[in-house]
Amino acid sequence: MTDAGAQLRELLERDELLVCPGVHDPLTAAVADAVGFDAIYMTGYGTSLSKTGYPDAGLITMPEMIDNAATIQERIDVPLIADSDNGYGNATNVVRTVREYIKAGVGAIHIEDQTFPKRCGHTKGRQVVPREEAVGKIRAAADVRDERGEEFVLIARTDARGTGDGSLDEAIGRVNDFLEAGADVAFVEGPTDEDELERIGREVDGWLVYNFVGDLGSSPYVELEALESYGFDLVLFPIASTLSTIANVHADLAAFAEDPVDAMRDIDDAFNDRPLGSLHEFSGFPEVVEWEERYLPEEDQEKYEGSLGDDLEGE
Repeated sequence: MTDAGAQLRELLERDELLVCPGVHDPLTAAVADAVGFDAIYMTGYGTSLSKTGYPDAGLITMPEMIDNAATIQERIDVPLIADSDNGYGNATNVVRTVREYIKAGVGAIHIEDQTFPKRCGHTKGRQVVPREEAVGKIRAAADVRDERGEEFVLIARTDARGTGDGSLDEAIGRVNDFLEAGADVAFVEGPTDEDELERIGREVDGWLVYNFVGDLGSSPYVELEALESYGFDLVLFPIASTLSTIANVHADLAAFAEDPVDAMRDIDDAFNDRPLGSLHEFSGFPEVVEWEERYLPEEDQEKYEGSLGDDLEGE
């Protein structure tokens, strides 16, 4: 693929809201890519839950997050926006964090101003570092972007609105400072109603993100047309695939516990009703066969003669 950051910047420069579903691994990313989106988001909560079995409470490490991001970006044909939590330390840690995400090839990351260990931006108990420290971390991230990947998109997030004594004034002040320090996009986490969204759009001078978490968090359900009218440029649906996975797997396995054979028929039918081809086609087996035909000795193709199973050729 072409440079993911450059692709993402072109999308942000369009005069329309960019909608990004959240995914938590290469499989859910492949599904999102098959549906067709201009950009995809890697959720930190879903990554933590899928890779460790634990929630977004600072329990996942930088290498685990970057490995997931790199593998997802490799699997899809559109830019990936990746969660990078709080940069995994102070400003010097942020230098390495941003370098590693740029090497991973993703289009963008967002860095927040929470303390360590951080937690989901829609749970109680969050704390933020002093504003000066947070600005220094964004300045460090911006310098790495300028040195290592100019098209890479840096999203700066504040969780100040959700702290015990947080205010919208403080949150808006922080993201404007982040933009001045070199961030490309501003991200105020946790606005509580549409009046706050309208004010953010009015008082923040830069590209804007809205984090659409639904019933999981404190921010409102809002129509996309309203977000556009307030001045937002990008909307993330971070836990879309994670909630869908949990809910649907639970429903299917509950049915499986009652009658495995009938449940398996229903699962097969549900998959076959989707425009994905067979599981082998969706997963990329035809491409593997193509690699074998192109690069392996001709006698290696003899393994297919007389063997049983899907022919793996695709449509």
